[in-house]
Amino acid sequence: MAWLHTWSGLVIGWLMYAVFVTGTVSYYKAEISQWMRPEIREQVPVDPGFAADLAVAALRLHAPEAKQWFVRLPNASDGTIGLQWRGKGGTRESLILDSTTGIPVPVRETLGGEFLYRFHYELHMPPLWGRWIVGSATTILIVALISGIVTHRRILADFFTFRPRKGGRRAWLDAHNVFGVLALPYHFVIAYSGLVLLSLTMMPWGVAAAYRGDVPRFAIDLGLTAMPARPATGRPADLHSIAPMIAAARQRSSSKPEHLVIDKPRDANATVTVLMEQPRGLAHRHPQVAFDGVSGAVLAESAHPQPAAQTYFVLNGLHTADFAAPLLRALYALCGCMGAAMIASGLILWTNARAPSRDRGPSRTVEIVRNLNIGVIVGLPFAIAAFFVANRLLPLDLAGRSTSEVRIFFGAWLLLILLSVVLQRGPAWRAAIYATGLLYLTIPFADLFTVSRMGYSPNSFDGLTAAIGIACFCVGFRVRKN
Repeated sequence: MAWLHTWSGLVIGWLMYAVFVTGTVSYYKAEISQWMRPEIREQVPVDPGFAADLAVAALRLHAPEAKQWFVRLPNASDGTIGLQWRGKGGTRESLILDSTTGIPVPVRETLGGEFLYRFHYELHMPPLWGRWIVGSATTILIVALISGIVTHRRILADFFTFRPRKGGRRAWLDAHNVFGVLALPYHFVIAYSGLVLLSLTMMPWGVAAAYRGDVPRFAIDLGLTAMPARPATGRPADLHSIAPMIAAARQRSSSKPEHLVIDKPRDANATVTVLMEQPRGLAHRHPQVAFDGVSGAVLAESAHPQPAAQTYFVLNGLHTADFAAPLLRALYALCGCMGAAMIASGLILWTNARAPSRDRGPSRTVEIVRNLNIGVIVGLPFAIAAFFVANRLLPLDLAGRSTSEVRIFFGAWLLLILLSVVLQRGPAWRAAIYATGLLYLTIPFADLFTVSRMGYSPNSFDGLTAAIGIACFCVGFRVRKN
């Protein structure tokens, strides 16, 4: 079991560290996206029906030929109206509207927090490949967690044992044990629930056999959709006002309307689906009501989930923490940081246990692991900071601006990996940590000097990044040979 714990943790350690870090950051993806679009200011709450009709008017003007329209209605965290559609060539286009006037708001092109959220489970790869890789690594993580529990005969004592002053391998072992044991329930719930969320991608054969390939029927039974897509008739027709549909949907649900999906908006078989906010409770599900787009009549609504489906939605909610109040969400983030620290300390412990000695010379494998440790453990936070700085410093009219932000993210990450290869062991850790701290301290100043024309005001995001920068310098000062 000790052998299994050691090598299963090493094989997926760097990948799961990246998954934990970006997953932890994703608890605040809405706040990150809001910070990365400083042009959007707080807006007066408006009636969802009024906002929906403004959205449809704008879509008729900007996307008249699109076969599907997607509308994000104003909510507590974002008072604007978000529009999306597929343009010519299948490219996804978007627009943000002022919720009171319906006038487009000029915002910088950025993926915002959505990039880090999707990286968490897709690794910025083709979705099928990314999810398979993350799902496979999560399976191995569960093996590492179980084997780690078996090997820790003093698991209760380890809960209270941390001796950083001893230094060396002893201190790293204590840190690994404390971070692992203290948040152990969280680690298991996050790993298992994440695997359940990816189960339909990794094991689709049960659905294929039971439903004979009729995936839309399965989605209806699970409660993911209200009804299958209706075929186009080819007869043009005008879309009914959306406001009455939203009013009817609110009568059927205790939740507020959150999104609209308008399918074939200019056809006689147009369908308007109103997606409601997540009801109170752990289950992460969005009730839906589908309407005939021409007459406004109710066509169908999503079924109440059966026990198995409800279990799936509860595990989804436990994983994403969408139900959590601010304090509980902060606790989720703290546990996520502990998970990343558990993996990082385990990787460092592996190299410390195999460090060169009088009886054993330097190992090529150990050097590779050491370089990857620096490049991933410090390099990923460095890359995230570079992603935020790029959002402020790149020209607003740059073509493919969001793609450039992502390229800077990966370029900065590669730079830290190269730095770890060039420098010696001790200096490499310190240089990487100091560089990361400096970059995080740069974020508030970049925000101040680039957003000052829009009426800059201090915010919690800048304060948090400054605190991370200061913490990096404190850690770098204490780092010795690792």
